[in-house]
Amino acid sequence: MAHVDTELIIMALQNTLRKSNVVAFKKPTISVIECKDNLDFMRAQKKASMHLIVTSPPYNIGKPYEKKTSLDIYIENQAATIAEAVRLLHPKGSICWQVGNHVDDGEIFPLDVILYRIFKDHGLRLRNRIVWTFGHGLHCQKRFSGRHETILWFTKDGDYTFNLDPVRIPSKYPEKKHFKGPNKGQFSGNPLGKNPSDVWDIPNVKSNHVEKTDHPCQFPVGLVERLVLGLTNPGDNVLDPYLGVGSSAIAALKNGRNAYGCDITEEYVNVALDRIAQLEAGTLRTRPMNKPIYEPPVREN
Repeated sequence: MAHVDTELIIMALQNTLRKSNVVAFKKPTISVIECKDNLDFMRAQKKASMHLIVTSPPYNIGKPYEKKTSLDIYIENQAATIAEAVRLLHPKGSICWQVGNHVDDGEIFPLDVILYRIFKDHGLRLRNRIVWTFGHGLHCQKRFSGRHETILWFTKDGDYTFNLDPVRIPSKYPEKKHFKGPNKGQFSGNPLGKNPSDVWDIPNVKSNHVEKTDHPCQFPVGLVERLVLGLTNPGDNVLDPYLGVGSSAIAALKNGRNAYGCDITEEYVNVALDRIAQLEAGTLRTRPMNKPIYEPPVREN
C-alpha cells in the first residue's frame, strides 16, 4: 500500500475549508460551557490556569441581556468579576477586556477609562489599548456616531506569551526592498507580513454577517481569534465569563485551545453549544480573521 502523508492531507483540507469560510475543528480540546452566574462559575475554578481571559461585558445601557443600574453599582460588579479573573490568570497569561461606552442622558462614559484603575490596583500591566473600529452602528443625532470600541490587554508582569507571526497581516508594500546598505536589493519587510498594530478594522456582526445569531451585540470570531493566536499557545485555556453565543469559545476551539465560559441567559448558552457542535461537525461558517473589508472585483484584460 502506498504511504499517505496525513499532514499534507490535513493542510489541504484546512486550505479548502478556509477558502469556503467553513472552519475545521483542530485536535482534541476541552470545552466547559455552562449557564451560570460568572462569579459562581469562576469561583468553582480553583487554579490560576487561564492563559487568556477575553470577554466583552455588558455596558450598562439597558440591553435585553442586562439590567441597567447606577454606574457605581455597575463598577462594583465589574470589580468583583475582574478580581476573580485576576485570581484565575496564569502567571504568563493575558486579560483582554473589550468595552465601549456607558451612555446616560446623552452623556458618554468611556468604560475603558473607568475600569483601567481596577486592573491597575491588582498590579496588572497594560500592554496595549487596542482600538477596534467597525463600519456599522446606530446613527447619532446630537453627537458623532460611534464607530469604535477598545480592548484593554493586561498581563501580570513582563514574562507573558506573545506570538506575533500567527497574526501578521499582509504588508502594504510586500515588494519593497532596501535601497542602500549591506542589504541593498533585498526585501525589507518580514515575508510573513507586518504587525497588525493596535488599530483593528474588523466588521461587527450585523444582519448580513455570516456569523449572525439572535444576540444583539455579538463578538466577531475573527476579533477574538487574533487575541487567541497572539496571546496563547496550542493546548492553553481560554475563559470568557460573559460568553454570550460563544464566539470566544469558537475562536479557542478551532485553534486547538481549551474553552471555558458561562452566561446567565440560557438561550445564548444553547446557541453557543449549537455553534460548537457545528464546529465539531465542520459545518460552522465564520468570517476569516484577516479578510479585507473590501475586495475589489477582478478585472479581466
